[in-house]
Amino acid sequence: MRKAGLIAAVLAAATLTAGLSACGGDGKTLTLYNAQHRDLMQVMIDAFTKETGIKVEMRSGGDTELANQIVQEGDSSPADIFATENSPAMTLVDRAGGFSKLDAATISQVPDQYVPTTGNWTGFAARSTVFIYNPSKVTEDQVPASIMDLAKPEWQGRVGVAAGGADFQAIVSAVLAVEGEQATTDWLAGLDRNAKIYDNNIAAMRAVNAGQVPAAVIYHYYWYQDQAESGQNSKNVKLHFFKNHDAGAFISVSGVGVLAASDQQAEAQRFVSFLTSEAGQKVMVDSGALEYAVSDKVPTNPPLTPLADLDAPTIDVGSLNGPKVVELMQKAGLL
Repeated sequence: MRKAGLIAAVLAAATLTAGLSACGGDGKTLTLYNAQHRDLMQVMIDAFTKETGIKVEMRSGGDTELANQIVQEGDSSPADIFATENSPAMTLVDRAGGFSKLDAATISQVPDQYVPTTGNWTGFAARSTVFIYNPSKVTEDQVPASIMDLAKPEWQGRVGVAAGGADFQAIVSAVLAVEGEQATTDWLAGLDRNAKIYDNNIAAMRAVNAGQVPAAVIYHYYWYQDQAESGQNSKNVKLHFFKNHDAGAFISVSGVGVLAASDQQAEAQRFVSFLTSEAGQKVMVDSGALEYAVSDKVPTNPPLTPLADLDAPTIDVGSLNGPKVVELMQKAGLL
C-alpha cells in the first residue's frame, strides 16, 4: 500500500538530493538488502545521503528470502547492510554469524527491548499486532480477550490470516515465545480449522471491510494508512489492541544490521546509526508510513496509540525462531 503523503515525502527527498556530489561521502555506495517497505526505506536513504553524501543502492526482497540469500552468500555477499520488516529473519542471519557488532553509540540510541542481547543488530521501526473486525459481524462483547481464543470453535470460518507472509509468521513466533511449543501447536491446529487464508494483510482487511470474513489479525499500520487516505478498504473495520501482555499484543521490530562480509564497515555503521538516531527516526515519523519509531526521543505519530500504552509482552527480539515457526505451521497445514 502506498500512502499519498509517503510518496510525496519520497519525491521531496529525491528533489533535495538531486545533483548531490560526494559531499563527504567520497563517492562511496553502500548495498542494502532491504525487506522493509521500499517507499519508507527510500525516504530514509535519501535523508541519509543528503546528510552524509554516501549513496545507498537498494535491492529489495522478502524477509526470509534475503536472510537465506545472505547466509548462502557468506563472506562473498555483495551486501553491506540488511534491513527487514520483522526480526526473525535478522536472528537467522545473526545465528549464522553474518553480522558485525554494532557500535555502542548506535545501540545506546534504542531502548533495550528493541535490541537483541548479541548487540549485532537493532530495531529501527515497530508495528503492533491488532485484531480487526467488521462491527456488523462482530459485536464489541464478542471481541476475543486473547489471540489464543481464535482457535476456539466459535471462530470457525470467522477469522482471516495471511499465513504465508512474514508478518503473520512473526506473530506466530511471539505466540511460541509467550505460550510455549505445545500451546502454539494446539493454537495453530485450531487456526487451521477456523481461519480463512489471504495473500497479505491488505487482502485480509479488504475481506473484513466487505463482510466476507468477520475478523482478521494484521499489523496496525495497514488500517491507519488506509484511514489516512480514503478509508475505502477500512470504512467498515474497527481496530482492537489485545494489550494485557497477551501474545496478540506483540510488537514486531523491523531490524537493521551491518554484514560482516562488508568491506565498507565504517560507512555501513554510519547508515545504521542514522536510521536509529533522533534525526533518522523523525524522518520515519514524518514519512506518513505510520509505523512506530523505536526511539524514546521522538514523539509517536499523533494518530497512533503510544507504544508504551500497548501493554505488549516482554520478548527478547533475538529469540524469535522463524524456522521453528515455519515447521509448526507446516505441520498444522497452514503452509
